[in-house]
Amino acid sequence: MTLNLAEADEILSAHFAPWVLDLGLSVTELGDGRAVLRLPWSARLARDGGSMSGQALMAAADTATVIAVSAARGAFVPMTTVQQSTSFQRAVTDADVLVEAVLTKLGRRMAFADITMTADGSRDVAARASTVYALLG
Repeated sequence: MTLNLAEADEILSAHFAPWVLDLGLSVTELGDGRAVLRLPWSARLARDGGSMSGQALMAAADTATVIAVSAARGAFVPMTTVQQSTSFQRAVTDADVLVEAVLTKLGRRMAFADITMTADGSRDVAARASTVYALLG
């Protein structure tokens, strides 16, 4: 079971806080247990020195996990973050970020994902994250 892009974008608009929506995330690809979101470059999301802030990248990784779980389940279900670990490997400046979340395990009550974040047009990983979610519904 998977969602289409319009259904995934509806999950974004219906289930996330306004400040997450302000990131401007959009779903660009979906598969069974996989989602790719685009985090558009914005000077508002830059930290001192002009690179994308870690907070924005972490929120995008967290959000991508929700969409990947929803794609695997075929619909949104209530869930909450249990753990997230992020490693930053290189700065992103003046480029959108592609955020790919891939589920490594989806159980009845827990989901685990690996997330890779790369600047659009680059093969070099900017950040990696892993997440654990409790599925509540």
